[in-house]
Amino acid sequence: MMSFLRKDDFEPEKKKGDGSGDGEKKGPSMNRIAIWVVVGAVGLYMLGSGLIGILGK
Repeated sequence: MMSFLRKDDFEPEKKKGDGSGDGEKKGPSMNRIAIWVVVGAVGLYMLGSGLIGILGK
């Protein structure tokens, strides 16, 4: 069966003091950051072009 989740997603979160590691949560991956930047840029473009269209009437 193909899964789109990473192996880490099936394991419980590590907590500080339980001896299972440092317990710090990992930040978002570079791919996820890139997707958010692209989506944000497209959203800003659409918002800006809509405002220009409304104000230009």
